[in-house]
Amino acid sequence: MARGGKRGGRGRGRGGNRGGDRRGGEDNRVSFDKVEKNNPKLQGYYDEVLGIPEKEREEFWAAYKRELPNSFRFTGSKGHALTVQKKLKERYVPEISKISHWDGQKVDPPVPVEWYPDELAWWMTTPKNVVRKFAPFAAFQKFLVSETSVGNISRQEVVSMIPPLVMDLKPGMTVLDMCAAPGSKAAQLLEMVHRGEEARVHKSLRDYAETDGRKTSPGPTSSAEDDEAFELDPTDNGRATGLLIANDSDYKRSHMLIHQLKRLSSPNLIVTNHDATMYPSIKLPATPENPAFNRYLKFDRILADVPCSGDGTMRKNVNLWKDWTPGNAIGLHQTQVRILVRSLQMLKAGGRVVYSTCSMNPVENEAVVASAIERCGGLEKVHVVPTSDQLPLLKRYTGLKHWKVMDKAGKVWSSFEEVEEYNAKNGATAATEKLSPGMFTPMVSSPEFAIPFDRCMRVYAHSQDTGGFFITILEKRTEFKAKPESEQKKGEPKPPISAIVDEIESMPPPKEGESVAPKIEAADALDGVFTAPDEVAPVARQNQENPETSATVNSNKRSADDEVEIDGVMSTKKLKSRQEGDEAAEPGLEDRQVHYPPPPGANLDATIRPGDMRDGIVAPQARRNKDHAQQFEEPFKYISGEHPEVKSIEEFYHLSPRFPRDRFMVRNASGEPAKTIYYTSALIRDILTENEGKGIKFIHGGVRMFMKQDVQGDGVCKWRIQSEGMPILEGYVGEERVVRLYKKSTLKKLLIEMFPKVADGGWKNLGEIGEHVNNIGMGCCVLRIEPSDDPDGFSERMVLPLWRSLHSLNLMLAKEDRSAMLLRIFNDTTPLVNNSNTSKQGKQPAPGFKIEDGEVHVDVNPSIAAAAPVGDDASEQAAEAVVKPGPYDTIVAAPKTGNELDVKAERIDKGEDTSGHEIEGQLGAPA
Repeated sequence: MARGGKRGGRGRGRGGNRGGDRRGGEDNRVSFDKVEKNNPKLQGYYDEVLGIPEKEREEFWAAYKRELPNSFRFTGSKGHALTVQKKLKERYVPEISKISHWDGQKVDPPVPVEWYPDELAWWMTTPKNVVRKFAPFAAFQKFLVSETSVGNISRQEVVSMIPPLVMDLKPGMTVLDMCAAPGSKAAQLLEMVHRGEEARVHKSLRDYAETDGRKTSPGPTSSAEDDEAFELDPTDNGRATGLLIANDSDYKRSHMLIHQLKRLSSPNLIVTNHDATMYPSIKLPATPENPAFNRYLKFDRILADVPCSGDGTMRKNVNLWKDWTPGNAIGLHQTQVRILVRSLQMLKAGGRVVYSTCSMNPVENEAVVASAIERCGGLEKVHVVPTSDQLPLLKRYTGLKHWKVMDKAGKVWSSFEEVEEYNAKNGATAATEKLSPGMFTPMVSSPEFAIPFDRCMRVYAHSQDTGGFFITILEKRTEFKAKPESEQKKGEPKPPISAIVDEIESMPPPKEGESVAPKIEAADALDGVFTAPDEVAPVARQNQENPETSATVNSNKRSADDEVEIDGVMSTKKLKSRQEGDEAAEPGLEDRQVHYPPPPGANLDATIRPGDMRDGIVAPQARRNKDHAQQFEEPFKYISGEHPEVKSIEEFYHLSPRFPRDRFMVRNASGEPAKTIYYTSALIRDILTENEGKGIKFIHGGVRMFMKQDVQGDGVCKWRIQSEGMPILEGYVGEERVVRLYKKSTLKKLLIEMFPKVADGGWKNLGEIGEHVNNIGMGCCVLRIEPSDDPDGFSERMVLPLWRSLHSLNLMLAKEDRSAMLLRIFNDTTPLVNNSNTSKQGKQPAPGFKIEDGEVHVDVNPSIAAAAPVGDDASEQAAEAVVKPGPYDTIVAAPKTGNELDVKAERIDKGEDTSGHEIEGQLGAPA
């Protein structure tokens, strides 16, 4: 569900407004320190409710008044992540450890987070005013910026990393992230979906090579670890069969989510755009055994990291100190319950939901858990899983068994009965009217009183220098029919279509002669639009800034050399604030533009409630809001393995018959390959084809496998392998299109020199691969970088796409990828050299642009009018714009980091997927 409001003003880094004009060089910590961190209601309530021992309270509040440590995580496959981590440990940490302050005190270097597995999460507490004074930190900064820009590092707050770690997600499982943007936790889940895949694929390819005699070099000799990994997910020749669906209710933020997750190049990912409280059921193909019975997808694991008031993020969202009010939690409670109930409905029996918030308020935590369990049939249906055995080095508190609720006026109540007695004597007041029984500790006489809240996990700032967080693991024991919401409120929404589908799903297969579409009584109630909840409060999400209107938006960025930006802060993910009486701004519950093809004759400007996907339902006109209006999404169409374009690819690359030909997809209404061919898993293929035209808002699926290349020459395939598709395809490409490289010196030349000459003897300068590439035919090749024990050899195996043109050779890598590899492997920052002659590349773009191997590039200042300011985290850039340079179609330009001026623009032809791009603003216009 995530943030529903527009971005509005954003500060930089933690805590919103970070210190005024960047050009002045003011220390970023000053603005944080100047904010008064005192709120008697906030402190009084939590002193009374949380049960923090009195001797710890001073330390507790002191921790929340300090800024967070800077933290980051190594991403991708475990093997590659450890390779990048090794560079940090061997190259940068020793140099930083040598630094001393002017008083002789040693500087603390980055250190691993002790409870995170395999030391893949790190943090540092060195103040920025110290960081800026020393050269080793400048080198460290370049490393972080470089690796973040290519997706090898994610800047993420450490407590935000906890929920995925406790999900017990195994290969082959299906998982749903209900409120996924900006995508840090979803990225962790996707890595878990692919865990062990490299080893499984290597084993499968080795077995195949041995039995078929095919010349291939898929990797090292099989190991016990490989065999164990293969047993976890043995089907599909070692490829991952699991699935992650990452959902967000805000259309723009769903594309930011894609931008984050596409770096992992997963064919097992779908991104959707739905209100999490009414997430639709996803249909699966019928089985041959029962072709008439409707099947729907049930999940093994679901993450419900819900929107919350976010008072656990006060260390970075410093405005919470003055803006905190108990009404925030009260207004969100019902929405959180709905999300958790919907999550439990979509689980398989035996599946698990991890519910989490970055709030300390029991109204949003234990009370939500209790209300959801009650609605789902009690502890017989839903089990609270212990968390004490998870992450043993993580210090935590147990959940609260008893708690009190503060109303809007600041009065604390022990029970709802106490509220009712007061109202009976004095009349209901605005301060108490939104309180409900489910917000309080369950009554002793109720079954919910037996819920083992001590199995929940609470993390506080003073325990291990983190933010605040709440995590609960719930296991679904059996199927259930959820109870309706309390009737205490009048005008509650009638059951959504998803609830009716759930009832259909829970029925046994029809017996012979029975109707396959039994009458469901609840369906009779589907005769109108849904009503929004009574109140919606501002919402914060972990790993985000606080988007207060007072925050300074400053487009004057300090260069990468001036400042280390290692913030654990992603782009803002928060509902816009509203005053009492304003319209509801709950994401997914406010009126929005129609999100799916309307029925014939329907008013295209009318709005409906997301999730209400019945034909003919048209709600009254609502305000236009470009932030919420869903753009047109090209349809997903699969193409046959017998398609002429697929056959040409198969013949040119000598593809192994073992590589599946039934998973190639295009994104256009014609269903014909135009510019890009995608690849997906078999399960995603079934989901996308079975649910086509049924109102489910699929935003992204699959990876780009092939891109059409303008090339002239007999027998040359015009489809080149994309870098994101290369890891999937490379083991199945025949030797005829494979080039092997063993020496670092050769790779370094290919990285620095774009389009080195092959013709007229130029191949002699290409080292070990020169003669081979001189003799190989034109077109795309697979460059396999093989490990060896040679002093000039590699320790890690890599695979890259290589293009052989008539006169030259080129690695098909973006500039930032080349620069990142140069820095990582060679500790080299040499500027890249472009040997291409653009005058021979065909039609030219507008002035200021240049063509490099079929892609368009431009160097401009990344200040873009009408686009959101660029945040600290390169993984969450939203400042993207369009221009139309002459004969070319739309070109989308995206700043890769907040501190770099180089902007790369990809050519986006009509009908091509523009996932991750926001079509907004004008390139090069002053901010």
